[in-house]
Formats: sequence, C-alpha cells, structure tokens
Amino acid sequence: MHRIAGLGAMVGMAMMGSVALAQDSARPNLVLREVVEGMPRGERQEVQVLTATIAPGQATVFHTHRFPVTVYVLEGAFTLEMEGREPVTVQAGGALVEPPHVRMTGYNRRADTPARVLIVYVSDPGTPFLDPAH
Repeated sequence: MHRIAGLGAMVGMAMMGSVALAQDSARPNLVLREVVEGMPRGERQEVQVLTATIAPGQATVFHTHRFPVTVYVLEGAFTLEMEGREPVTVQAGGALVEPPHVRMTGYNRRADTPARVLIVYVSDPGTPFLDPAH
C-alpha cells in the first residue's frame, strides 16, 4: 500500500513539474484567425514572406493578388483601400487578410511615422506577388 501511495506521490510531482514546464514554455499569441477562399490547391505551394516599409504618405501601386495575402503590421499603421469596400486601418500588432482578385492600394496615412509590415503570400509556384491594376 505504501508503494502505491509513494508511486502516486511521484506521479503527482512529475505531473506538477510538467505543468510548470508547460507554463514556462513559449506560447504563440493568436493575432488573426480568418476563413479565406481562393487558396492554391495544387500538390505544391510556394510560401513567400516579405517585409515592406511604407514611408509617411506613401502608397503601394493599385494592384490585385491571385491568392489571399496576410499582412501583419510591425510598426505604425497600414490602411488598405479595396475597390467596393470601406478602407481598413490596422495598427502595429494587428493583421489583416487581403482577398484575391480585388483591386486595392495600401497606404501609410501618417505624416510622421513609417509603416513596417510583414507579408505572407502562399501561391502556386512561380506566381507573381501582385498584378498591377489599371
């Protein structure tokens, strides 16, 4: 009986140690969860991770993407204007998904601070990141 009690105490201590380790380990912070349409469906995909700095008052070219694009704002604020939709502004620490086949332009509307963004684009291999729109 004492053996079983001792074994139970050891298992309990081991479990508490595991919990302590789990509490001390790095955990991801969910920034954005969104269901999207239009992801590539082939057997292979290409992942591009890009950064961009948008100077105060600067804008991207008017463009579209063939697949969804995820934008995470590292610094400043990023405003996305999409045709037929209200503008969306995301501050540092926030993210958004740019839908495919929608004409858009990204801006840094601030006059004093650059906007820095991290961009993740998953596409069919060899697909251009953007297509200029007219």
